[in-house]
Amino acid sequence: MRDTPRPQGTVGDTGSRPPQLRPGRALAHTPGASGSGSPHRSDSRSPQTPRGARRPDLDGRLGTTPPVPGRPTFLLGRRGLFGPLGFLGLPALLFALITWQVAAHGPLARADERLSDRLVHPDRVSELLADLGNVTVAVPVLAVVLGYVAWRARAAGRERWWLPSLATAALMALVPALIVPLKELVARPGPPVMGPGTGFYPSGHTATAVIAYGGAALMLIPWLRRAGARRALLIGCLALNLGVAFGLIRRGYHWPLDVAASWCLCTVLLVSLRLLLGRNGPQPK
Repeated sequence: MRDTPRPQGTVGDTGSRPPQLRPGRALAHTPGASGSGSPHRSDSRSPQTPRGARRPDLDGRLGTTPPVPGRPTFLLGRRGLFGPLGFLGLPALLFALITWQVAAHGPLARADERLSDRLVHPDRVSELLADLGNVTVAVPVLAVVLGYVAWRARAAGRERWWLPSLATAALMALVPALIVPLKELVARPGPPVMGPGTGFYPSGHTATAVIAYGGAALMLIPWLRRAGARRALLIGCLALNLGVAFGLIRRGYHWPLDVAASWCLCTVLLVSLRLLLGRNGPQPK
């Protein structure tokens, strides 16, 4: 029979008594003591070997204490730089900068006018592309899409099925209420092709096209099951708006900054609409 209890840390130790020191055993070799070299540490001090150092995640980011691995969420959250609020702030800042330069006829506005002189070359194609931004063309397209989406949502039994279509229609009606006062306030003359007159900043045709075609795409995307169809819809929407912008600038209806400012303003409006619709519950996949 043993005279001393089994040492602490033995695999099969099930004794009820607390472990005791073996007679004559050096204190320096007790578990958890400083400089013991024992792998079974009982204190909370940080280890001194490289194996105990913090390891990065698989993609190179520093980890944090368990149980949640580290991930820099300040760029990815709803309030981050690349979240929806970030997409509101950047175009709003650009719109303010462009408006200031145009109103003060600053260096950016003068460079814009020199660029326009090189780009203007009226032809039939540019005129047809510019006409895609007319209210008589873009708004009926949006109306058809909104009617279809409302019908689908009601048939699917969704609560407040009317809200997405109503919100998008209200946003379309808001466009002239924003654009017309800005035109009067800035009073920018048009390109030489347009002759005398003011009220060309920002571009109303561009704003109409972006909200109409962009809003239609925003309404249709949740009802498309295939990723390829959603991608094709976004590409088509982008192509339409680029065509309108090209036609307006090429035909000489607007300066390039008139178009860019409308893009910035309408991006803010569309992102705001998306945030509003996101509160209406999950969309169908």
